[in-house]
Amino acid sequence: MFGKGASSSKSMEIIGSEKKFSVLIVDDDPIIRKIHGALVSKFTTEIQEVKNGKEAVDLCRSGASFDIIFIDKKMPIMNGLEATKELRAMGVNSTIVGVTSCDLSSERNDFIAAGQNQCYEKPLTIEKIKSLLSELNKNN
Repeated sequence: MFGKGASSSKSMEIIGSEKKFSVLIVDDDPIIRKIHGALVSKFTTEIQEVKNGKEAVDLCRSGASFDIIFIDKKMPIMNGLEATKELRAMGVNSTIVGVTSCDLSSERNDFIAAGQNQCYEKPLTIEKIKSLLSELNKNN
């Protein structure tokens, strides 16, 4: 599909919406990728998964584009903050959402300073995803 690291692609229309979103899930933990992929697949049309920030950057550099990128903070090779800075420097204007297992209050400033639009504690929930998609639908 898009090369090494792209492990999943699913299609489903967002419930009750005309807009279909493409999503990239970036996390080194395969269990978290699976959980987040399953939750997101209830709402979105297209999902890609990669296991570190470098793979996300490479995927976007190769021409892939996404409406939403859910990205972990702590990953090997390239962490989520470094990847976000690189993506923004490349002109990627996706909504980038940091996802962390750390205390969210202490992480929020780091996420926003790196160029992320939002941040959530792991794991994602249906409510968090619905809220984000609702906000994106209002803005599109």
